[in-house]
Amino acid sequence: MKAGRLVRGFLTVGLWTLGSRVLGFVRDMMMAAYLGTGPVAEAFMVAFSLPNMFRRFFAEGAFNMAFVPMFAKRVEAGEDPHGLARDAFKGLFGVLFLFTILGTMAMPWLVWAMAAGFVGDARFDMAVDFGRITFVYILFVSLVALLSGILNTFGKFTEASIVPILMNVMFILAMLAANQAGWDMGTTLAWTVPATGVVQFAFAWGAAHKLGYTLLPGRPRMTPELKRLLIIAGPAVLAGGVVQINLLVGRQVASFTEGAVAWLSYADRLYQLPLGVVGIAIGTVLLPTLSRHLRAGEEAEGRESFSRGAEFALFLTLPSAVALVVIAPQLISVLYDRGAWRAEDTVATALVLAIYGVGLPAFVLQKVLQPVFYAREDTRRPFYYALVSMMVNAGAAIGLMPLIGFSAAALGTTISGWVMLAQLWWGARNMGLSARPDARFWKRLWRIAIACAVMGVQLRYTADWLAPTLADRGARWGALGLLCGSGIVVYFLTAFALGVFGLAEFKANLRRRRK
Repeated sequence: MKAGRLVRGFLTVGLWTLGSRVLGFVRDMMMAAYLGTGPVAEAFMVAFSLPNMFRRFFAEGAFNMAFVPMFAKRVEAGEDPHGLARDAFKGLFGVLFLFTILGTMAMPWLVWAMAAGFVGDARFDMAVDFGRITFVYILFVSLVALLSGILNTFGKFTEASIVPILMNVMFILAMLAANQAGWDMGTTLAWTVPATGVVQFAFAWGAAHKLGYTLLPGRPRMTPELKRLLIIAGPAVLAGGVVQINLLVGRQVASFTEGAVAWLSYADRLYQLPLGVVGIAIGTVLLPTLSRHLRAGEEAEGRESFSRGAEFALFLTLPSAVALVVIAPQLISVLYDRGAWRAEDTVATALVLAIYGVGLPAFVLQKVLQPVFYAREDTRRPFYYALVSMMVNAGAAIGLMPLIGFSAAALGTTISGWVMLAQLWWGARNMGLSARPDARFWKRLWRIAIACAVMGVQLRYTADWLAPTLADRGARWGALGLLCGSGIVVYFLTAFALGVFGLAEFKANLRRRRK
């Protein structure tokens, strides 16, 4: 895939993901206003995190990382990709159907494993009740991840990227209806979760059907290809489990401080904006692209794709990280401070957001480096790296909790993220040219860093200047827009002056986008 097509893929997925994240902010702002950081909010967040945790374990973080490279190579070679997709769908459906039943039955133990600090108060019983309603979501959303992998392989990035938007729209409509009709907000949110799963699955299945992939449940055939898929997916599943253990550690640490689970969740949503827009876009496009280049023996083209992916990631991620650290209190206050939200919630959530911001570049660059391994069907080394990262996270979160309290959970996540990135970078050094950034990447890296530093200083002084307006409930949205907009202008002007990108290059990409 040429650089222009690659960038267009990043932009397509990124823009749709941006739309989804913006709607996600609207959803979270409404939830913060209706529920604040109280018991109902924390109970729902834990219940909703359970199917999402296992979704990443089964589908997005593991199964798809093995399935997409194999599927892409079969499409490239014309070696019956339909058969592999059919068997993978049937196998995944069978496992998830059984797991959904078992998980629903074991919900009290799952909630205890996620938030032992809830035991003995109303949050525990509510989380169990909500969890029994929401857990079936894992069945639908994991199958959606498989179908999205098929769509992305054929370049249908728009169809796959619309799916998350459907979920946020349904949540917004459900909360508006609950508020208008006087329904219990927590119960309404819980029942909305499986409803969104059904809608998302129907949309993704229809899009795959139009491509000729009509996939239905059934008894899977243990073909040699499916056996190979399971063998490759095994370490990735274990690696996904390690990542989820990191999340469990963070939730457990936070659950012993009232409100902390909500603080981490709201901050997580905010830093997930750049991580989702940039990281998911790059990972989604880069994995099938590298797989096809390797299948065709195109080492130089693979290096070009990898380098542009890393360059694109840092160009958008580093300024985002600086902004999350420098103006975290202003962002949290304007976005969430209304209704049931309290001033102390702003202070605590801003602290967590700044800590996550420090780790943001590491989390995004992991999305660039992981496809380098998975495209080569190497899932073992990322698993070993994840084990080391897990131990670092647990040691930091649990060890620092007596010293710094709930923020140890966020700090452990950030430290382990950088450790994971260092291991991936070191492990990829002997993978050939396609895993090494080219000269253009290194030439532009230091210039991006300087532009970010200039923007950071400007944001700090502008935030101080706008402080009275940011505190005015009638004008704070405009003030926040001015603050963020001025930072964007300063960053891009500085980057342009330093030669991070040229006018001719920008115009060329714009012409490709229009075509």
